[in-house]
Amino acid sequence: MPDAVQEQLERVVALVDDVLGPDVVGVYLHGSAALGGLRPRSDLDVLVVSARRTTHEEKRRLAGRLVEISGGSRTGWATRPLEITVVAQSDVRPWRYPPDMDFQYGEWLRDEHEGGRVEPSTRANPDLTVLLTMTLLANEPLIGPPPAEVLDPVPHDDLVLAMVDGIAALLADLDADTRNVLLTLARIWSTLATGTVCSKDAAADWALRRLPDEHRAVLERARAAYLGGAEDRWDDLRPRVRLHAEHIVREIGRLSGHRRSPDEA
Repeated sequence: MPDAVQEQLERVVALVDDVLGPDVVGVYLHGSAALGGLRPRSDLDVLVVSARRTTHEEKRRLAGRLVEISGGSRTGWATRPLEITVVAQSDVRPWRYPPDMDFQYGEWLRDEHEGGRVEPSTRANPDLTVLLTMTLLANEPLIGPPPAEVLDPVPHDDLVLAMVDGIAALLADLDADTRNVLLTLARIWSTLATGTVCSKDAAADWALRRLPDEHRAVLERARAAYLGGAEDRWDDLRPRVRLHAEHIVREIGRLSGHRRSPDEA
């Protein structure tokens, strides 16, 4: 792992320890960095498991420091963007669906956090199902015991349900966040087919081998942009993007048994 990434993670761990102290059960790396796919624009994804829910003041302290540690396009890419999620262990173990999220920081939430809005919009969070699955698969503790010792296994049926339930929200963001939506749809498709959650570019590789020729160019662009080998622009392919997404959603529906319309958004 690059020294700059290691230093940034050490700052995150130090912050969590400073705010939560002995109530930290474990801190876990997941996402691209842990699944072998850390790319030029990848976030650093970290799950914090706490012995209790955080207070509003603790959320405020976490957010106030994370806006300084997190990087990305708005800060000139001096450091990587962070996605930090906090769960109370009692909210996810024993397992129930949907699980509850206590706090989350991400660059898309920067304005809210800088404005003092640090409470999650809702505690019940189906997306957390996928995050916990990736944490268990990655098995990368930064501090604390292995994640399997503090988290229950996520039932496959609940993972499928969470992924399918999130499709409408993904499609609503298709124009604004094209690359990430396309890669996430590819990962949902590959996960349902293989039973394994992999990195975004690996999921794109899997999907590209199964796509009809007319849908390949869109995903090839998304993969290349993710890997830093192409510009993240879509003007020339925009008319084909939604047709590609509709095709993937039909494949997901066929595998999951959920006949969701591609126009549900």
